[in-house]
Amino acid sequence: MAGHSKWHNIKHKKERMDKLKGKLFGKLSREIMVAAREGGPDPEKNTKLRLAIKKAKSAGFPSENIERLLLKAQGKLEGEELHELLYEGYGPYGVAVLLEIITDNKNRTASEIRKLFQKYNGNLAESGSVAWLFKRKGIFSFTTNNPSELENKLMELLLDYIEDIKVNQENEEGKYEVELITSIDNFEDVKDILDKNNISYNSADINYIPENTVYIDDVEKAATLLRLAEALEEHDDVQKAHFNFDIPTNVLQKSLQIINK
Repeated sequence: MAGHSKWHNIKHKKERMDKLKGKLFGKLSREIMVAAREGGPDPEKNTKLRLAIKKAKSAGFPSENIERLLLKAQGKLEGEELHELLYEGYGPYGVAVLLEIITDNKNRTASEIRKLFQKYNGNLAESGSVAWLFKRKGIFSFTTNNPSELENKLMELLLDYIEDIKVNQENEEGKYEVELITSIDNFEDVKDILDKNNISYNSADINYIPENTVYIDDVEKAATLLRLAEALEEHDDVQKAHFNFDIPTNVLQKSLQIINK
């Protein structure tokens, strides 16, 4: 299982912690603001905004807060100036890192992110040095007891749209995580087909997926990478963090035990 899937699953647990810390709502607010300013305040005409609002609502974000953010995006209420950026870097052991940033202070954010990289023997890189290692794709995630049945159903409905289907190993509850990957252009069509056929999914999002991965089979190295990943994701200005590490499940479990001690 490669970098996106591994860290994507780890993030679900961490996001519950973010909610308790009050960080998640702040990140969702910025995501909504930037999406509305870029593509307009109408979710029906703005896919990025529609996804951001859906994500916010599923996290329990109050509807009145969303309305206020849309007004701010239109300049009808006073709001901060936000910048949407991509930061590129390398973690230890040659692992590529791509960060989606939203900030109101570019200098402060760059300084803080640079220090986090340095703390874990990584470094920020020049623009274009890492981004080419990732491709933006539409990703739908599912949980199922019967991955073969779900995969057959998805193939039947979406054969012309699917670029890849990944079935992850059975989890502690005896269920499987399944990811459907499609192009950005086909993302909305896939979502409509799934919704019309009442096929429920855990999440639907557009993310960066690594083209190639760095295999890490050492527990201590994996723990260091996961600490870096967590530190970057916990930064208020980091909306999403993407990595190209590939850690086997048994090594991942042991490294998480080290981190949680």
